Amino acid sequence: MGYPAICSMLDPYATALIRRPVTAAGRQLARWGLSANSVTLAGFALGVFAAFLIANELYLAGAGAIFGSRILDALDGAVARQGQPTDAGGFLDIALDFLFYASIPLAFALADPPRNALPAAVLLAAFMGTSASFLAFAVLAAKRGLSSTAYPNKSFYFLGGLTEATETLLCFAAMCLWPEHFAALAYGFASLCAITIATRLWWGWRALS
Repeated sequence: MGYPAICSMLDPYATALIRRPVTAAGRQLARWGLSANSVTLAGFALGVFAAFLIANELYLAGAGAIFGSRILDALDGAVARQGQPTDAGGFLDIALDFLFYASIPLAFALADPPRNALPAAVLLAAFMGTSASFLAFAVLAAKRGLSSTAYPNKSFYFLGGLTEATETLLCFAAMCLWPEHFAALAYGFASLCAITIATRLWWGWRALS
């Protein structure tokens, strides 16, 4: 039973678009002796720096740091595939990714608590729902020996959704470009996350029943 087509949005196209340059860059980084884990940690550090910039209302600089962080996030997998990807590396990558995604709404809340605290809390709650449904299915899929044909290079069963990495990145960019509209963007994206949660719960229940 395939996952609903509506739940695979921009990530497959973005991945296909950047695959060749990312693979080439990953090969070069591996030749320089950089490990995938070091690239993962560098990407996370840059993401935390982006949150720091946003919390201090340096929104455009924060946007640049976010994009740099996500470029490194794409490169760590490419570096890992030059050798033998490890479960430890996959764990580090996904754990730090979730921490990065949570740090950006928090940064906007810190930048302007009276206007942004509540919408940031709503968005973080939505992120909690998408991450919980994502990881819960991944754990049980691994127990059953299931694998994703849509994302064969992932370390676990990667269950897509209406709000994947590309959509989240675009939302963060919009928030940095128009910080005065953070509340509307946060509520809107949280609503899309709710659709992702609902479809994952529905499909996951059917797939595991």
